[in-house]
Amino acid sequence: MTYAKAVADGIWAAGTVRVGYIPSVSVAPVVNSLVATDGGTDGVSPRVTPLSREEEAIGVMGAVAFTGELGAVVMQDNGFGNALTALTTFTLSYHLPLLVFANTRGSLGEYNSMIHSISQPVPALLRTVGLPVVELDRRSSAEDWHDTVKEAGVHAVMTYRPVVVLGSFWNTDGKAA
Repeated sequence: MTYAKAVADGIWAAGTVRVGYIPSVSVAPVVNSLVATDGGTDGVSPRVTPLSREEEAIGVMGAVAFTGELGAVVMQDNGFGNALTALTTFTLSYHLPLLVFANTRGSLGEYNSMIHSISQPVPALLRTVGLPVVELDRRSSAEDWHDTVKEAGVHAVMTYRPVVVLGSFWNTDGKAA
């Protein structure tokens, strides 16, 4: 099993009913696996939807909690600059479960020197505002990634708050997811 498929399968195994994503080459393998599992093609399926911005994804998928179900967002970590207000004033403040999986940038092997300025402080920034954060990298197997993503979604539902999983795909299945 690839790491990307492990993440996608973990999202579904958590009981997620809707997934929104911000299109990116870095998360495309996860999105493709989510869509394929859900019977769709070309980045869209009955339960997987592309959205234009991170704060939009947080709002739309966070609102899934109003139906008593779990929504998820798939994005890059550099998008937390856009998503932070929605995460803190909507999902966190209103105790809405939401699973967020973000591909991390800026770690070992990162070729884009500009990405470090936002990506490196993301884990500390999210923790500072009170968001639970779990980090994964090449030291864990794909199966561990699956189990961790699933448990993060279950934890979000159990605690009525968003949970963020940060996954560094560098040096897992290849340079990217």
